[in-house]
Order: sequence, then structure tokens, then C-alpha cells
Amino acid sequence: MTKFNTLLSVILLIPILSLAQINLSKTFTGATIDFISDTQQPMLVEKIFLKPTQNKKATAELFAEIVKTKPQSLYMLGDVVALGYRNRKWGKVDCFLDNCRKENIMVSALLGNHDVMGRRKKGESNFNKRFPLNVRTGYILITDSVAVVLLNSNFNTLSFNEMKKQDKWYQAMLNSLDTDQSIKAIIVTCHHAPYSNSKVVGSSTSVQQNFVLPYIKSKKAQLFITGHSHNFEHFKSMGKDFLVIGGGGGLHQPLDVSTKSIPDLAFDYKPLFHYLSVRRVGDELQATSYFLKNDFITFASGHTFQTNLSGLNTVDAKIGSNYVKP
Repeated sequence: MTKFNTLLSVILLIPILSLAQINLSKTFTGATIDFISDTQQPMLVEKIFLKPTQNKKATAELFAEIVKTKPQSLYMLGDVVALGYRNRKWGKVDCFLDNCRKENIMVSALLGNHDVMGRRKKGESNFNKRFPLNVRTGYILITDSVAVVLLNSNFNTLSFNEMKKQDKWYQAMLNSLDTDQSIKAIIVTCHHAPYSNSKVVGSSTSVQQNFVLPYIKSKKAQLFITGHSHNFEHFKSMGKDFLVIGGGGGLHQPLDVSTKSIPDLAFDYKPLFHYLSVRRVGDELQATSYFLKNDFITFASGHTFQTNLSGLNTVDAKIGSNYVKP
């Protein structure tokens, strides 16, 4: 992308909001965009209720695999570390980020509840040192004509005015991206899942109320990706796809599988540890979940599907032949 084209893109977006909330990456055709969430180390108190399963090793393997496969961009969807304010919790993440820089992998992130737990300001300060593009009331990045919107769903840390600012910016940005011919698809992200069958965290009604409807109404928004629930889940609502990808290393959470649970298109795909890769196919998106196999060394493809802009499609969601229930 030339300096002129970059400047032109910025100028077109200025009327929507300040430049502080707009960040543009280079555009590459056929680029791979990876997403991972909940890479935090298990806390002692969590181990009282949930079973550990080589979680730290799993995160290390996930990090190594992402560096090895070299996506164009990586998005970390919150709970990057267990306690953001503790400097020593960032050691392995810092090493990972350094390895990504060496491979020219652009890494961005949004805040999860663990990142601001305990001492919010210190946690955010440590977070912003690693992810300087972060804006606590929302920002976007663009790769291969795909706009990724990163939102802050830690509503208890936002003032009333900050929440209103984020909501207004989010709606205005979707409107702008929907009319921007250079944008082919939109992915909306935040940490807390609007829908989840997790017995530990469940669904976030606040995310439903603040973020879901604009996503549904947007003609180019095709994926809503979150974490918080330490599972892989795939839901469909009003023709739009919702993914939960909280398999970055946190303690696995039990799921409600009763008749009252939300219908999950990935019901038979429940790996302990995983990350997501997305590629643009024309104006639509192909998403594939890669999971760490039981040997805790090798990876294989699992749940995969392609979006459909008609909004009336039936998703052809498939599970990779390599996946075996643990």
C-alpha cells in the first residue's frame, strides 16, 4: 500500500471519529488472519474448581505453532495473562511477541477481564506497552480488505460516557465500512461471549445489548469472535455467525448440554486447546479452527466453514477427519 493510498484511507475515515481509534495495516491478498483467546496461566483458585491439563505447555505449543505458520496478522482476544498488573506474568508473552516481530507477524489485542483484574490502571498500562495500538473504547485494523473491529467488553471498567462513546463509534464505524468499497468483510471481536453454554461464565447480556444488533444489521459483518468461555463454540443467529475460541490455555470449562442449551453447530468439536485462522474468499470468509492433538505436540484442522453474505444460508460446518474426542 502506497503512502498516498494509506493517507486517502485515513482521510475517508476522519469524519467518523478521531484518528486515535483508527489504525490501518498493510493489505495483502490471500492473507491469513489468526485469532487466539484466553492464553492466561491458570490461577490457584481456579484449580479448586477446574481441572488443569498441561495448560502452560499447551499455550507454549500454540504460540510456537502460530510463529511457525506465520499468519499476516494475529489478534489476541483478551485474558492474555492471568493478572495484567503483575510484571512477571508477562514473561512468556513478551518472548512470543518478540518472536512474532522477527517473523513480521502483526500482533494486536483487546482487553479481557484478567488483563484488568485487581489493579486496572496498572494492568492496562502493562497491556498498552505490549499493544500500543489498543484504544480502550474500540479500534479497527485492516488486513486483506478485512476490517477487524476490536471492542472493550469490560463494561464495569468503563464510565457511562466511555460506554456511550464506544457504542457511537462502533455504529458509525460499521456504517462507514459498509459503504467503503475497499472493505470486503468485517469481523467484530470482544472478549466476553454474547452466547455461550459455559457453566462457568455463560452468555453476556451486556454484549448482547451493546454489540450484537449493530453486527446483525451490518451488511458486511460476517463473524463475531470472542473468548472468555474456555471452549470452542459456534452459534448462528439471524443469519450471522458467532464463534467462541477461548482455547488458548485457560482451564477448560464444562458446558451445558441439556435441552435448554443454545444450539451449537460445533457440538461434536470440543478440543481443549485451539486457535482460529480466517482467510478471505472473494467477499466472504473461510474460518478454520486448529487444535492441539492429545500428544501435546502436533496440530490438526478441526471445525471449518465459510460464511455466506446472503444471510439466509445453512452453514456447511465440517469437522476435520483428524479430530478425535479427548
